[in-house]
Amino acid sequence: MKNKWIVPAIIIAIGLFLLGQRIEQGIIRSKEAVRTVSVKGLSEREVPADKVIWPLVYKEIGNDLQTIYRTVNAKNAIVIDFLKSNDIPESEISVAPPAIVDIQADRYGNQAVPYRYNVTSVITVSSNQVDKVRDLIVKQSSLLAKGVAIVTGDYQYNTQYLFTKLNELKPEMIAEATQNARIAAEKFAKDSDSKLGKISSAYQGQFSITDRDANTPYLKNVRVVTSVIYYLKN
Repeated sequence: MKNKWIVPAIIIAIGLFLLGQRIEQGIIRSKEAVRTVSVKGLSEREVPADKVIWPLVYKEIGNDLQTIYRTVNAKNAIVIDFLKSNDIPESEISVAPPAIVDIQADRYGNQAVPYRYNVTSVITVSSNQVDKVRDLIVKQSSLLAKGVAIVTGDYQYNTQYLFTKLNELKPEMIAEATQNARIAAEKFAKDSDSKLGKISSAYQGQFSITDRDANTPYLKNVRVVTSVIYYLKN
């Protein structure tokens, strides 16, 4: 009885083996048939900042807080008058509470200094009048004649230039980046004796906004890189 099933079993085994071979070859051919190319497309714009945040900072020192308080109020009025007289509306001006350092109470302070209090006053302009503010930054030295010495170079109080209209640029820049990616893909396809097919997948990179250079922070460079995978056809 056992010999009776030997031949059918061999035939079935051979059949399964041949079927497996065909399936494997089919998978290989299928993988070989799907060819793709991955490319990147760049879009860049140079744009002017459309918003500026300008902190005007000055310091007062002394031993009597009431005297310092009166001096700070008087100088704040001088600074605000300077801004308003140069067409900066009150809505774009904010005055922060003065920051007071009691040097004698500071355990790490220099006890030999001839004054006790160091007071910092900050008046901030937040405006869309970028060119106007840039002009006033140049003219701020005129405040010296009125007894107000604006502090510059303090990293805590840097002037910031911003670009807030990115959404207006996005559609055009994405389209341009995608088009540039397609141009690169078409060149690759031509060089490889292939034809460009449909998009397999695409990824829109993050938009970046940076200063054009260290000397012109009011000019911005907007950049996006799009990654696209295309099918290739024979």
